[in-house]
Amino acid sequence: MSGKFHIEKKLKGSAATGRASMGRAGVLSTPHGDIQTPAFVPVGTKATLKALTPEQVRDLGAQVVLANTYHLLLQPGDTLVRDAGGLHKFMNWPGPIITDSGGFQVFSLGTAYGKGISKILKPDPEPLLGAGTRDAGAPIFNAADDEEKGPAIASVDPNGVTFRSHITGDAHYITPEKSIEIQHNLGADIIFAFDECTSPVDSDHYQREALDRTHRWAKRSLAFHQEAKGSGGQAGAIPPAEKQMLFGVVQGGRSEELRRESAKYISSLDFDGFGIGGSFAKEDMTTAVGWVNSELPEDKPRHLLGIGEPEDLFMGVENGVDLFDCVAPTRQARNGTLYSNHGRINITNAKFVADFSPIDADCDCYTCKNFTRAYLAHLFRAKEMLGATLASIHNLRFIIRLVERMREGILNDTYWEFKEGFLGKYAGAGDR
Repeated sequence: MSGKFHIEKKLKGSAATGRASMGRAGVLSTPHGDIQTPAFVPVGTKATLKALTPEQVRDLGAQVVLANTYHLLLQPGDTLVRDAGGLHKFMNWPGPIITDSGGFQVFSLGTAYGKGISKILKPDPEPLLGAGTRDAGAPIFNAADDEEKGPAIASVDPNGVTFRSHITGDAHYITPEKSIEIQHNLGADIIFAFDECTSPVDSDHYQREALDRTHRWAKRSLAFHQEAKGSGGQAGAIPPAEKQMLFGVVQGGRSEELRRESAKYISSLDFDGFGIGGSFAKEDMTTAVGWVNSELPEDKPRHLLGIGEPEDLFMGVENGVDLFDCVAPTRQARNGTLYSNHGRINITNAKFVADFSPIDADCDCYTCKNFTRAYLAHLFRAKEMLGATLASIHNLRFIIRLVERMREGILNDTYWEFKEGFLGKYAGAGDR
């Protein structure tokens, strides 16, 4: 194994509710440092977290960041990053880095493109069922033009995915081997096998077809990676392949049978850890994660891909998730939505124009220590760039600190009390 994962303490079940738990606190060692888990992983899609410097991200307590393989292939190109000395040097990030495989773009640029389907399906899926549901033999994406975005720009075949660049329109063909080669060039500490992310509205028949394809691609990704390791590492890769951890991705949609089958198959292969992928219906996420982690081995790390709302983080931790990544904290921040211990705040609301209190009096971030809601409201209303920076600082610190406190709760046997206290204030407040 390229890295080491050590479980420090398991989360005891809740005595008050009788609820069992698969949660744990651990340490994941990588070539660029240890990650104390559970941990939130900020997303720097294009080798940057929008509106923030690497030093600011580090000061917020971020241990590790995630970058996007597909987007870095298009800009500036994986070989340029390799020639620059790898992502760590290119973006001046000293800690661990994770890259995804590009598999999520199979979903976001394919079946979900322009259809209003995101990582978490909205509670009422009815408008999507007629237009977005796929079955075996049907087009890989809905070919009808979307008024805003046009037709989907990704299509799948048995060997890989054809993408059209959303920047230039140029075609790119990514196979499992190509995805791993790109990630070798980028030089992240943790990389992912190429997979097909499906939608909750896809039929069971199509979920089976896509799952079989994901399993074949996982085996091919692993074989290519191991061959590079056996030959002393891909030429020019930073770091060489033998120092990189490769995670396999579990798929299977809403089906318990497929999810458990995928977890068993992926864990039978020699991966260093596991990702839990797919787009979820909100009500299915807890059960799906529980099915998967009850099958995966305990001695390897688990990463829940693309999930980061506070309520979902508690769910993931209790079901044995070690790592989470999500764009939500920074994306929502740039749109003026801020987290607080009493629910989310829309800072553009008129009532905050003359509110001279901090965003959250209990927050220890730079923004809350130095600026008021009124100032943030002014920045957003005036469309000043500093608004996005200060809001992103707060939201990231809020989520990172939240997961830190979950970890502390596991270690100190206070997790359930902390959860009850936090969600009692947060979940009951709603957006303001």
